[in-house]
Amino acid sequence: MTAETTHAEPFPRYQRRSIDELLREKRSKPIADVRELAVDGVFESDDEVEEFISFYRTQRQLGIEE
Repeated sequence: MTAETTHAEPFPRYQRRSIDELLREKRSKPIADVRELAVDGVFESDDEVEEFISFYRTQRQLGIEE
């Protein structure tokens, strides 16, 4: 006895769109001012900000050295 199985494609095929098309579809606008990205309360203190900046710089330096 043989059973014939038809397999669906593992991933659906999507129509590829350009970045411009995706931005138009989402009605995205360019960021006019970096302050638009600011969010109050992310860090509880200036010490936390400094700790984050130090960590970030260290990680960047490690990435540069590799």
